[in-house]
Amino acid sequence: MTEPDYVVINREGWTRANAEYTDAQGERAWAQDEITWGQWSQPERKIGIIPDVEGKDVVELGCGTAYFGSWLKRLGGARRVVGIDVTPAQLETARRLNEQYGLGLELIEANAEDVPLLDESFDVVFSEYGASLWCDPAKWIPEAARLLRPDGELVFMRGSTLRILCAPDEGETTDRLARPQRGLYKLVWEDDDPGVEFHPGMADMLAILRANGFALLDFRELYAPEDAGGHEYYTDPPVAWAKQWPAEEIWRLRLQPR
Repeated sequence: MTEPDYVVINREGWTRANAEYTDAQGERAWAQDEITWGQWSQPERKIGIIPDVEGKDVVELGCGTAYFGSWLKRLGGARRVVGIDVTPAQLETARRLNEQYGLGLELIEANAEDVPLLDESFDVVFSEYGASLWCDPAKWIPEAARLLRPDGELVFMRGSTLRILCAPDEGETTDRLARPQRGLYKLVWEDDDPGVEFHPGMADMLAILRANGFALLDFRELYAPEDAGGHEYYTDPPVAWAKQWPAEEIWRLRLQPR
């Protein structure tokens, strides 16, 4: 089956990123002794949104170097963790670190919109800036529902809708609206780091989730902490902006009986 054009574009981008920084970033993240979220590494012990995964089966869609999956296995006590990603370079880093730490993660090269795993195989589907951003929600959310057992949970993180609305096609995020929310869905970035993201507004995203059987359990908007400084790799949104407006959001949902 022919891949969508955005899969090819995003794979190329993440191959470059792995060579430039995510390989080294992944090494540091795998060594962490606590679970953290997003651009400013905000601790889960303060956020408290991840369901109990001890003894459960978890699949991460768009796992990258699989650092979050490693945390769910090593720190959360998950029984089985499977990572899905389309970028071989990212998975190569993940496999190297998985062998180094001996965690037994299962890592599969595949598009999160079409996962080669059985129905109702997992208790939790997870994505932190993976499928949640780089895959079409009309495709990956039905896959998440298919993979989950009854009453399973979906947890994902993405950039906030407000941040996207304030992000122009070129240049950094500002304190002015730069694009309309009506019709917001697919964003094609054609700057020095080309990529294709998917970002329906909150109501549109919730409609997709509800149409696939998900009920919202929790929703968090994350600001940069007051003591946050600039990020080593990610300069947008500016930290001063993110201290005033939420830059990131986390969704937690439960699959309702079919």
